[in-house]
Amino acid sequence: MSKLIHSLIQQGWLKTPQIIKAFQKVKREDFLPKEIKGLAELNEALPIGYGQTISQPLVVAFMLELLQPREGEKILDIGSGSGWTSALLAEIVGEKGKVIAMEIVPELVEFGKNNVKKYNFIEKKIVEFVWGDGSKGYPKEAPYDKILVSATAKKCYKSWKEQLKVGGRIVTPIGNSIWLFIKKSAPCQDSGEGEFEEFEYPGFVFVPLIEK
Repeated sequence: MSKLIHSLIQQGWLKTPQIIKAFQKVKREDFLPKEIKGLAELNEALPIGYGQTISQPLVVAFMLELLQPREGEKILDIGSGSGWTSALLAEIVGEKGKVIAMEIVPELVEFGKNNVKKYNFIEKKIVEFVWGDGSKGYPKEAPYDKILVSATAKKCYKSWKEQLKVGGRIVTPIGNSIWLFIKKSAPCQDSGEGEFEEFEYPGFVFVPLIEK
């Protein structure tokens, strides 16, 4: 086990066996530009070009623990960037699950896809990459069990809430907080979103979610 993963477990950021296993199997260095691969063990966000970053491991661990991905689920991964979170999720959902990796920067769609290919997740049809505006979600594959967002949004968009199954979870940064939204009930006729429980965890920094 790497020192980084060991320290994330020791400090209580990584708890769930399936998430720990994914962190061990899916190597962060495989998702970094060549010139900074040597920095993979640093517990900090790193640049991947086009004004975007690969998130700090501690933050990814925290968000995945809130998201609670499970085997066989369908998950929308918005702002997939380097593809690291998509690959971690793919490892957890397995061959019966599906991850839609959504990214608005075309060059990063290619970069992420090439990185995820190293693990055969695309070949096995577990991960599908989509170029588009994540704020609108991806209705074509809805509804989702979980939605993960890796860039700070202005709010939790109605499109995300509508595309989520009852009992599902959205984990997204809004401003300098990470928010967890849990869908408690389907919408009544007059409201398109349904009822949600909300939890805020302040004190984080993310790049902004790019919208068209």
